[in-house]
Amino acid sequence: MKSACYHLPGLFEFYDFYKIFLPLWRGHREWFYDWCHIASIYGAPGDCLWGGGRAAFGDADALDVILLMNDYEISSRLTFSNSLLSTEHLSDKKCNGLCSAFEKTNVASGVIVHSDLLAEYLAAKFPNLYLVSSTTKVLTNFSDFEAELKRPEFKYVVPDFRLNKSFDKLAQLPLDEKDKVEFLCNECCNINCPDRKVCYENVSRKNLGESVADHKCLQPAAERGYRFSLAMKNKAFISLEDIQEIYLPLGFSNFKIEGRGLGSALLLEFILYYMTKPQHQLEVREEIYLDSMLDLF
Repeated sequence: MKSACYHLPGLFEFYDFYKIFLPLWRGHREWFYDWCHIASIYGAPGDCLWGGGRAAFGDADALDVILLMNDYEISSRLTFSNSLLSTEHLSDKKCNGLCSAFEKTNVASGVIVHSDLLAEYLAAKFPNLYLVSSTTKVLTNFSDFEAELKRPEFKYVVPDFRLNKSFDKLAQLPLDEKDKVEFLCNECCNINCPDRKVCYENVSRKNLGESVADHKCLQPAAERGYRFSLAMKNKAFISLEDIQEIYLPLGFSNFKIEGRGLGSALLLEFILYYMTKPQHQLEVREEIYLDSMLDLF
């Protein structure tokens, strides 16, 4: 059986959290499941023109991020999934500078992309960066997803979460394509929401500097914001048991945890649920909370 490769959120957004957590991950490996590891951490600074997906707010210094990822030999991924880029945007100095810097990391770094224009540009100018096809494409038709998997320029493809439980079709994928699939595990969005692509485009417009109002989600319970407890009730939710008992035996190994637009307290809950042995969860909480001197009020 394969090991689970987790792709965690907040490369820039939760840099301070990872400075505390990664020493625990290395120093107390027995606290965590031995059948999983951290394959990558993804994110972007808050003012990146090429940014997309969820609104980012990361302000960590790129060099500090690179040094931390190099130390722990974890792949970095820049979330550049803006869906509305045009040729004039490709010369952006900051985004090009980030790609140049992350192309030189010890472990190969990647870029999560939506725009084919950007994918072609990156492949030509930064060939050492691998490419990940973003879930922001909202490919809900399985045949479209299969076509995406066959594209050689992508090392990984993140399907729309509504395809997570298409087991009959997923099981029929060839092994090399199964290795490219990266499932989004903990999405809270209503499975019947028709506005997912519009929501992503709203973030893309903001990152391009357009003055647009926030997208207002009209789905039930949207006003409560993200709740892990609600995500667990989502029909597309991938549980710890699902990973162990279904996905790994079927030959899938890549699992993405969303949350870079949330808080580090929720990130910790995701890590406790998906990666930490139950008998050691309190110890991980204590180490994180005491180190950061958490004050709830």
